[in-house]
Order: sequence, then C-alpha cells, then structure tokens
Amino acid sequence: MADHDRIEGSAKQAEGSIKEGIGKLTGDEKLKAEGRADKVEGKVQNTVGGIKDTLKGDGRH
Repeated sequence: MADHDRIEGSAKQAEGSIKEGIGKLTGDEKLKAEGRADKVEGKVQNTVGGIKDTLKGDGRH
C-alpha cells in the first residue's frame, strides 16, 4: 500500500497544477507562483513517502 505521504504529495501536485493553470489563464502571477510552490511541495512529500516505503520494505523501521 502506498504511504500516506505519497498520496498527499500526489494530491498536492495535482492541486498545484490546477492553481498554476488557472493563474496562467487569468494572468494571476501570484496564483501561478502558488501553484508552482504547491507542485514542488508535493514532489518533496511524495519523495519522502517513497523513501519511507523503501525503508519499510527493507525490514528497517
């Protein structure tokens, strides 16, 4: 099962993509920047979740 962090990270990335897209459509630079920041935050969280999954699989915990 995927780690909770990976699920939340993926959701945050999707939310960021939507915000960035709306910002581009409306010309809202602040919203675009928030979207990009959310995407980066989601990628980091997803990576942390992947590392946790790997460690769980190695028998370390």
